[in-house]
Amino acid sequence: MSKVLTVEAILFGVLVFSGILGNILVIYVVFQSVTKTPPRRLPPSDLILVHLSLANLLSSLFRTVPIFVSDLGLDLYLSSGWCRVFMLLWVWWRAVGCWVTLTLSAFQCTTLRRQNVAFGPLTVQRERRRLWIVLGVVWGANLAFSVPALVYSTHVKGNATVELMVISSTTRPLLGCVWEFPSEEQGTVFASTSLAVNEVLPLVLMVCTNVATLHALAKHIRAVASGGTHTELDKHLSSERKAAQVIMSLVLLFVVCWVLQVAAVTYYNHNRGHHAEGLLTVSHFSSSLFVGFSPLVVALGHGKLRRKIMSMMLG
Repeated sequence: MSKVLTVEAILFGVLVFSGILGNILVIYVVFQSVTKTPPRRLPPSDLILVHLSLANLLSSLFRTVPIFVSDLGLDLYLSSGWCRVFMLLWVWWRAVGCWVTLTLSAFQCTTLRRQNVAFGPLTVQRERRRLWIVLGVVWGANLAFSVPALVYSTHVKGNATVELMVISSTTRPLLGCVWEFPSEEQGTVFASTSLAVNEVLPLVLMVCTNVATLHALAKHIRAVASGGTHTELDKHLSSERKAAQVIMSLVLLFVVCWVLQVAAVTYYNHNRGHHAEGLLTVSHFSSSLFVGFSPLVVALGHGKLRRKIMSMMLG
């Protein structure tokens, strides 16, 4: 390996393993804090965070770790059958992470925009039940959308020219696995549909929910400033504002990283000019940037998680 490649591999490895440790830490702290509360059930926002961390953790272990190993110069190949399975998992977990991030943003937006704020145990129970249904639909629908990977993927060994990239899986022939469509038209249709459904649509909806969240925050601040004294309500709104700031930071990080990768892969599929290699290097890092830094954003911005992590470190 060249010196530049070695430096890139080291930086990428730090990013990958920090993401793995961060997501494990978030899941561990959330479940540990639940065992010490009387209901012993996850709050709605923590439930979404666990699903997001789980999707990111699975993607890191089964996709970015093999990428890191290949960057070190080790050639690993899967059989044709295992390539189909891994392609399915890569597309599935990537799409789930995208839609769960949108679910987190939409949940916070709807919570802030409620006219009558109710925060009793029955309300939390109903929210948790609805969230389980929504998260089940997210996992199930994206699994169904990923089924074509079982049909249109195969394996190659040695040098191969990639004619088409599907952003939901990988930006290189990883573990010898590549997409193989009967015709160029079918491949373009699938790649474009995957880009529109699992990338562009969630990104647009995230931007819209973030704008709505900012509007709701401003409205609540004006209402609290001009209203009377409602100590319990003010405390609840203050915690919701802090949670909204964390989620907006998380979504902003998601949007920046994913836009970079969408731009790089789209440029490769439709242009393949002399900037393609550099853009794919940017895509290579941006695809793992969100997974690496999102646990840090959550841990530092989530008061309960931050206090628990600090107590673990000091203890």
